[in-house]
This record gives sequence, structure tokens and C-alpha cells, in this order.
Amino acid sequence: MRRAVFIYTYGCQMNVHDSEKILGLLAEKGYSNADSPEEADLIVFNTCAIREKAEQKFFSQLGRTKMLKRKRGDLRIAVTGCVAQEAGEKLLRKAPFVDFIMGPQNIYRLPEAVSSDRRIDIEENNSGIALREFSADRQSRLKAWVSIMYGCDNFCSYCIVPYTRGREVSRPSSSILAEVKDLVARGYKEITLLGQNVNSYRSDMGFVDLLQKIDQTDIERVRFVTSHPRDFSTDLIGAISELRSLCEHVHLPLQSGSDRILRLMNRGYTFSDYKGKVDAMRSKVPGIAITTDIIAGFPGETEKDHADTVKALKEIGFDGIFAFKFSPKKGTKAHEMKNQLDETVKSIRLNLILKVQEGITYRKNKMLEGTVQEILIEGPSETDGEMLVGRTRTNKIVTVKTSGEGAGSFRQVKIDRARLHSLSGVSIDSKLDRV
Repeated sequence: MRRAVFIYTYGCQMNVHDSEKILGLLAEKGYSNADSPEEADLIVFNTCAIREKAEQKFFSQLGRTKMLKRKRGDLRIAVTGCVAQEAGEKLLRKAPFVDFIMGPQNIYRLPEAVSSDRRIDIEENNSGIALREFSADRQSRLKAWVSIMYGCDNFCSYCIVPYTRGREVSRPSSSILAEVKDLVARGYKEITLLGQNVNSYRSDMGFVDLLQKIDQTDIERVRFVTSHPRDFSTDLIGAISELRSLCEHVHLPLQSGSDRILRLMNRGYTFSDYKGKVDAMRSKVPGIAITTDIIAGFPGETEKDHADTVKALKEIGFDGIFAFKFSPKKGTKAHEMKNQLDETVKSIRLNLILKVQEGITYRKNKMLEGTVQEILIEGPSETDGEMLVGRTRTNKIVTVKTSGEGAGSFRQVKIDRARLHSLSGVSIDSKLDRV
């Protein structure tokens, strides 16, 4: 009898792709994808421990699922991801109705656990997952995630990732290239290479060498996340400038504009170092889009430190940011630091950062009015059936009036209006040759 699985996914792109892998693994064991938890025989929570909000959402939903399990005794519940790795047996004591606990390094053993009733598997095992070939059940038929490495060796003082995802291990390049070629053969147009710090990819070759090999395939667009500023090399800047497939967009987390706070964060660079690399990118790749992460209210952050961050935003002029209030994470050095800031102070500082950046983002988008951009069409607009939605190579969202082409087509679009979070334009050709 065919069984069904429903997955709740929280957190980053890596978790999204991990869920695709879990679905693929379970499909091999006869599971289909349930439309709702009520229809499932197995519910999987793929969790995130990085942001407090994601963790709170998980525990709230887990509590509601407890009621569902009381009604259906044969329902099985698995918790995977960073919360599972971090909490381990404590999670089973807190929620004894959970059947399986599986860390992110061991998700490929979930089907085995479901069959054997193995309740907990959180041993460090990045080598095992890096050498494993996955048949992921991808949620898009146009764009795909491709993991190139697992774990992190940086130990930023605020981050739990090295403890939940383990130390860095890179996939063999032959495995990555085989996956990319398979995606091309199946009609995928864009891939995003995933790693906690893709710059430190080290297998039989380095990251830039891997990008060059991927560029020799027929994939149209290549993106990568995430990069660490300390390891962002001039060779990588050259690759962005020279390689056909590599998109002109880089997400480079700054976290703070204050050198003092960057030292406390154990980031390994100064603001001057960071800005020098941004300047080098913009010199080599005119029009490149640069986005970043910012943490507001790190322990001990003074008004001057906060002002340095605001100044950094204005000085660099990011295309967009992801900004968060500092959330103390037990097990990290920042959790034990003195001078933890009041939530109200953190909120005030975060709101100012967001307000300043909104003005910068809008001005950057306005500069694109009148330009012609290549758009990869992703599908119809959710709010207007006569409009299509796509993205530029610089990862900006664009809406354009439909004229018959669907997802996967490339269009040349003249931008006629800029908004804060998107652009709109007029197609100046029916479509490009490569579709």
C-alpha cells in the first residue's frame, strides 16, 4: 500500500534542498507527497536553529501535530535539521510523541530509520552525506539547488551552524558536474550552488576551478550562496566577470559596519577589507548587484557601532539586505557575552536599518528604468493573470505582459517602472533563441 509524507520546512535554502532530498529518498521507498498533514502517514519537520522565529514556528506546529497524532495512533513524526541535531534526546523528552530525530548530516538514513524504528541519529557524518548521490524530488522544473559542500569551519561567535551541521566537507567535483549535466538534460535553466561558505570549497579542485567546469556545460545561469568576505578572492571576481553562465549577483554577508563588533563576531575582516572587495567587484563587473546580511543589536553594540553600520549601508549602496535582530543562541560564544541589548533597543535599530536600506534599494531600482534586461520567465504572476514574472541576471524580480511564452523562456525586457521590491517592463522581442 502506498504511503504519503508531508514535510514542514523552516529556514535557509539548504533546508529547502534537504527537504527535496528527503522527498526523493522516501519516494524510492514508496512514499508519495501528501497535500496536507491530515493525509500523511509520516510528517517530517525539517527545522532551523539559526533564527529564533523559525524555531518558534516549528515548536508551535509540533504542538498542534501532537493533537493529530492522538487522533491517529499510526501517524509517525520525524524531526530533522538543526533543531534535531542541537536538541537530540532533550527533544524526545520534551515531545515523546516524536518517533524519529535525525540530524542534517544523516537525512539520507531517514528511510532506514522509519523501517527499523531507530529513534535518534545525530552523529557527525558530513563525509557520509557528501559522498551520497541523491535523487531529489525538486519542487521546480526550472531552477535547481545543488549542494557542493556541507558544514562550516568559521565559528562566528553568534552562529550555531558548525555545531549542528558539522565541519566542512566538500563533494567530489565529478559528482557535482554529473548532477549539473543531468539537470541540463532535464531542461533546467538555472542552478544555485549551495554551501555555508562556498568560497572554501576544496575537493579535487577549488571553487573557481569548479565554476569553470560548470560553465563548460550547457547550463544557462549559475548562482551561488553563501560567500564569506574573508575568503572572497580576486580569482572569483575574475570568474564572475569572465564566465558566460555566472550571474552578476553576489550575496556577501557584512553583518556589521563596526570593526569592533566584527571582531566580537569573529568574522575575520574589517569594514575596509569588505569595501575593498566590493569596489573590486564593481570595477571588474559594472552593474553587479550586491546583497548582504545585517545583524542589529549584537551584544555590546553601542550607538556608535550602530551608526557605523548605517554609514556602511549608505557608503556601499547594497541592492538589498536581509536584516535581523540579534538572537542569542545557546551554545555559541555570543550567548554568554555580557551587555546583551534590550529587545526594544534592537527593534529600534533594526527598523532604522531597514528604513535606510529601503531608500537605497528604491534608488538602485530607479537607475534601471530605461535599461534592457534579460529575463528568465518563471511563470505567471500570482496577482495578475495577464502578467508574467521573471528575474534578471542580477536577481531582480520583473513583471512583463504575457504574450504566449511560459516558464523557462528568456526575454529581452525594457524596464519602464521601478518599485521597492520589483521592476516592470515591456518585452522588446517575443523571446530569445534559447528556450
